[in-house]
Amino acid sequence: MCGGSVTDRAAAVAAWESLFRAQVAIMRSLAADFPSHEISFNEYDVLFNLSRAPGRRLRLRDLNRHVLLTQPSVSRLVDRLAVRGYVRKDADPTDGRGALIELTDAGYELFRGVALQHMGTITDRIGDTLDPDELRQLTALCDRLRGED
Repeated sequence: MCGGSVTDRAAAVAAWESLFRAQVAIMRSLAADFPSHEISFNEYDVLFNLSRAPGRRLRLRDLNRHVLLTQPSVSRLVDRLAVRGYVRKDADPTDGRGALIELTDAGYELFRGVALQHMGTITDRIGDTLDPDELRQLTALCDRLRGED
């Protein structure tokens, strides 16, 4: 049997349910107000993750860990971004079966423009709802839940 009292488990489940529902509501709101017609919300997520990577480059398998899509969906999305010149996809020299995905200058410029507008939506949805101390606390709690404290 799992550890913890029934009350602790109930509180954990209630917290999870609240976190999950908040995340879904916020993601739907951000997707509905997404400021670009050039790229989708999911394409933005890929460009965002590449923009934060050293050299703006990630192995495809590492990129898969950071986005909320299945591996085949990420591969197809990356291929579409590559055709449009926003990313470059090369064979991984350390893994013959793998690929390295690199954000191009055009992709970075597109990302930056969309990111500036998207930050306004995020600020409206989250920053105007929570005060600065609550935002710091939320960040710390989420980092802890992800094992990054």
